[in-house]
Amino acid sequence: MLKIKTNYTPEKNTLETDRAVVGIGPNPGELFPYDFILGALSSCFYYTLIEILEKRKEKIPSIEIIVTGENRKEVPTTLEWVNLELIVTGEVNEQQFLRSVDLAGKYCSIHETISKVAKMSHEVKFIPSA
Repeated sequence: MLKIKTNYTPEKNTLETDRAVVGIGPNPGELFPYDFILGALSSCFYYTLIEILEKRKEKIPSIEIIVTGENRKEVPTTLEWVNLELIVTGEVNEQQFLRSVDLAGKYCSIHETISKVAKMSHEVKFIPSA
């Protein structure tokens, strides 16, 4: 069972799990609700991608994921579009990696959920090892 707890007081708002407590709000060190959504997408996409790469016995490179998106202007202000930019550092088979990225988009449950309301896109930039 999935479970989180949120607490809202005049002084502080938090999201809690058995592993962490995160502040919710506009103050330094706190996150806005859409930060949680984009962060959840990034981590779900990453772990789905890693599972695919492992099953294909591909090397696991260093990966940075930058997620950007924009809300619609009309209410409800759901996401209009979301882009995942993957910066891949290391020696990989680029064609196989791109295929794995496509598969991760299909198998990541959060990606699939957000895709019901937003146009999803991916960019991959490859940087060879130094």
